[in-house]
Amino acid sequence: MNQIIEFFQYLLNSEEIIRTGGLVLITLIIFVENGIFFGFFLPGDYLLFLSGVFAGTKLLNVPLWLLLTCIFSSAVLGSLLGYGTGHFFGGRLQNRPDSLFFKKKYIDDTRSAFEKYGTSALIVARFLPVVRTFAPLLAGLIHMNFRFFMLYNIIGAVIWVGTLVGGGYFFGERFPWIIDYVHWIIIFFLGITTYTLVRGIMNARRERQAEKEQV
Repeated sequence: MNQIIEFFQYLLNSEEIIRTGGLVLITLIIFVENGIFFGFFLPGDYLLFLSGVFAGTKLLNVPLWLLLTCIFSSAVLGSLLGYGTGHFFGGRLQNRPDSLFFKKKYIDDTRSAFEKYGTSALIVARFLPVVRTFAPLLAGLIHMNFRFFMLYNIIGAVIWVGTLVGGGYFFGERFPWIIDYVHWIIIFFLGITTYTLVRGIMNARRERQAEKEQV
């Protein structure tokens, strides 16, 4: 049991992932977090930013172009897998009982994001934890036009990866001392992530309540 707990703690530790797993593990985690429903808990935003910081300070000895290419590809291919899963197995997934790694409210919250932002939700979802994982699944489930899906999938990945990895690389290269404040960076991103997620859930609940009252 302790080994399982330690494994999950490792998966949630972006600094340790980058130091020990390097580019291969970063790429794999981004792929899973973007395309497989049980990967919603994995670090996304701050893993990207910290990978840029580590590359900028040369603690991760990888050229920026290679880092961007690998993470971009894993984000796009992960979402493509999510779309295929939703397209072919969406009905079975919706009927799946709630568990530790899956709750129907995740799909409901993602559906609310689609209703609010339309197809551009695939771009917005890149910056929303949990929703980022389930957006491709829902897109496949509702049989969104594949060409539109791929267009927004690629645009969203370019903006997400370019902003966070590129921003992290800039800070790491210009301000190498930032590496001593990694834990504060993680706390900062966790704060933003938690606030965004809670606010999204609360807004979705208010909208559903307003719809019920109108009916």
